[in-house]
Formats: sequence, C-alpha cells, structure tokens
Amino acid sequence: MLQRDDKLHEECGVFGIFAKKPYAIAHDVYYGLYALQHRGQESCGIVVNDDGLFFSRKDPGQVGTVFDEESLNRLPEGSMAIGHVRYGTTGGNSRNNCQPIEVNHQRGRMALAHNGNLSNAWELRNSLELGGAIFHTTSDTEIIAYLVTRERLKLPSIEEAVLSAMDDLEGAYSLIFMSAAKLIAARDPYGFRPLCYGITEDGRYVIASESCALTAVGAEFIRDLLPGEVLAFNEPGKEPVSFRKHCGKKPKKLCIFEYIYFARPDSVIDEVPVHEARLRAGRILAREYPVKADLVIGVPDSGLDAALGYSAESGIPYETGFIKNKYIGRTFISPTQKERMDQVRIKLNAIRSVVEGRDIVLIDDSIVRGTTSERIIRLLKDAGARKVHMRISSPPFLHPCYYGTDVDSEENLIANHHTPEEIAKMIGADSLGFLPATALGELLGESADGKIPSDGFCDSCFSGNYPTAVPLRTEKERFEKRLSER
Repeated sequence: MLQRDDKLHEECGVFGIFAKKPYAIAHDVYYGLYALQHRGQESCGIVVNDDGLFFSRKDPGQVGTVFDEESLNRLPEGSMAIGHVRYGTTGGNSRNNCQPIEVNHQRGRMALAHNGNLSNAWELRNSLELGGAIFHTTSDTEIIAYLVTRERLKLPSIEEAVLSAMDDLEGAYSLIFMSAAKLIAARDPYGFRPLCYGITEDGRYVIASESCALTAVGAEFIRDLLPGEVLAFNEPGKEPVSFRKHCGKKPKKLCIFEYIYFARPDSVIDEVPVHEARLRAGRILAREYPVKADLVIGVPDSGLDAALGYSAESGIPYETGFIKNKYIGRTFISPTQKERMDQVRIKLNAIRSVVEGRDIVLIDDSIVRGTTSERIIRLLKDAGARKVHMRISSPPFLHPCYYGTDVDSEENLIANHHTPEEIAKMIGADSLGFLPATALGELLGESADGKIPSDGFCDSCFSGNYPTAVPLRTEKERFEKRLSER
C-alpha cells in the first residue's frame, strides 16, 4: 500500500568513516546521517568500531529523536563507524529491521548498511532457509549479510567475500561493510543507487549515499563509485583499493528519480548536479506545456528547483506560494481519516497575498494517487487563486518499482486508469502536463560529445522496461505475510 502522504519514498541512506586514529567518531556519523535524513525517516542507527569491538545504537525514529548528546557520548571513540537511515520498502518498521545489521561469525565481526532493494530477495531467502539459515529480520539486507558471511568463511578477506557474494545478488544495492579492521564500500553493477566518497583535511575517508553528506562533515568529494565497484579501506592514511571484477558487466541504470525527487538538490550524483537536473526539468515543462499565467509556484521542497526552471524558460515570475511547517517530516502520521484529509493543511499553508486573484502554474515532482495534488490545489483555490495549471517534473507513473521505491502495485497509480485530462479534472487543476518520458535524458545534460543521453538511467517505473528479471513475488511486505501464514 502506498504511504498516507501519497508521495514516493526511497529506501535508505548509508554513511561511513575510516579514520587514521580513534576519536569521537559517532558525532560525525550523526552529522552525516542528518544530511541524509531525507532518504529515510523510519529508523536510524550507528555502529562504532573500538579496536575490533562493536558498539551500537539504533531505533525507530528520526536522527534527532534517536540520538542526543548523551547517547552519542555513550558510544566510544573509534577509528571506524557506519550509519544508516531507513525507509523500509522490504520488511516492517520493527527495531529488528533497524540498520546497520551486525553479525558475529567464526572469522570475527561484521556490520552492514544497505541502500536499495534486491529483485531476487524472495528466491535467495528461500534457498538460504532451505539450507538451514535462520533469519532474525524481514529485511533483504540480512540476506546480503548472510551471503557475505558465508563467503567470508571460505575466503581470506572480506573484500573477496563481498565480490563473491555479488555473483548471487540482483537488483539495487549500495553497501558499506565494516569488519574489525576494514571498511568496504560496494555498488551494484547497474549503479541503481548512488554512492560516493571523499576525504577530510586530516585524512579521514568518508563514504556516503550523497555528496551533501560529505560536505556535512567537512570532507572533499573525490568521486562516485563505479557501478559494480568495490572499494576496500584497510590501511589508515592510504588510498582505498579498488576492485572492478563486476564493473562493465551490466549497462548503467542509475534511478532517474534520484534527480527528480529523492536526492538533495545540493548533491552531485555521477557528475550531474541534482539542482541543475531539476532546473532542466522545469525548462522542458515550460517548452512542452506553455500557458498564460501570473506566477510560477513550486510545491516544497522537491518542486522548487523545477519551478525556477519553468519560470526562467517561460518568463513568468517565480514566487513563494507556500509556507511549509518545517517540524513535520515526510513520515507525518495521520491516524484517522479526518486527520489524513487535513494533513496537507498542517504541512503546507498557501500565502493568500501572493496567490489571490492570480493564475498559477504549480510545479510538483510527481502524482501517485492524486489525493495530495487535489488537496494542494484546493489550498491554492481556497486562498483565492483564480486558476491552477499543474505541471509535473516526471512522466506518469505506470509500473511498479523493484529497486528501492515503494511503488509495488499498478492498481494504486492514477495514471494507469486515467488520461491527463481526466486526472486534471479529478484533482481540480485547470490543466495538467507531465514531463515527456522521451525527455528524461535531457535532465542529465549533454555528454562530452554534445549529445543528450538516451540511456544510462533506469526509467522502468515510467516505461516498464526493467533491467533485471521481474521478481516472482512483488508485494513489499512479503516476508511478514509469509510468516503470518505459517
């Protein structure tokens, strides 16, 4: 089932530090996770390596709720640590599913943070259980941990174990592993999800889902991991060792929705600034769907950059039309139907003096079921807007995603059952335009040879062209459902 706030969610954010000597490392991980909070608000956790011993804190809740000065100070100094923020597309929101996951095995200890979703999780879990594996969580991350542990018992190093386990994994995964002596980062061969690393002035290496988290701890961006690459940080003060066994074996398929919605606008992913990609989306919308209007307004926060692009291309002035309640995150819970109907009014408030008596171009990143769009348009018209022309900086969602986005069923997607004209009428818009699917490559800008990319990204939620085999079992709570049936 799609979430109550009718917006898409991405699964997680990962963060890790490899330092030359022990220090109060948990505080830096905290700052990094805060910068990645937009990627997941259900739970978070930190594991610190203190001379080979692991100390952790993880719980459901946002970073500022789970951690305070006292709890951070209770974590020891260390030279390595990893952290995680989670939005669960596979597995429920119990404490057992909080990450990083920790494993004790015959060769030592391991902790794992994972961003993504395995498309063959069902088959892998069944196979492992038939072989005697016992699982304690319902997350597919534990499947990865089990496979790597199994390989580690046969191979001489954790990096070789990760490389071997990747032979069995399909789908999206950006990973950070921590052993007693090493930090390992890995990105799946398609590069569905982002992963990058940088270095601070005093030589601490930092790995993160997005470059904005490097900046949060004073690290200078070095580069993105290549799709399929494994990086081993194993010697303080020395550059990581790169393993590229899996590089180039699959076509690059970075999730295009990272640029449209998931990532923070100040991040740079695979050399493309997210802010610039969103500006381009707005410019495309202005060219494809021009309209006479008085103002361009963006829905906070991910519609703001595209709104600036639309304004710049069309010449229609940009204005701030909404005030957002900054104390309510994406996971604001609405326990009753009445509260669900009122939640947009609690999150957003239209500025009457800006919109009253005017024709508005309203920019948002997506329409899922249409309920949120309808309420936002109603806010503007209740505040006196004369007309609201809605423009969406993504194509219509038509298909499920199996790589870390919580769209698991076509039946809930409004664009599967209605034309844009019908949707416009249903949500109360005076007109509606979606970003053309053929223009997605333009978001990435021109390549070195001056051409617009036509590939190199995953658009399966729009096109239905999946890079991997479609999973046999696709419901997001599949493990809980199967366990409850026993």
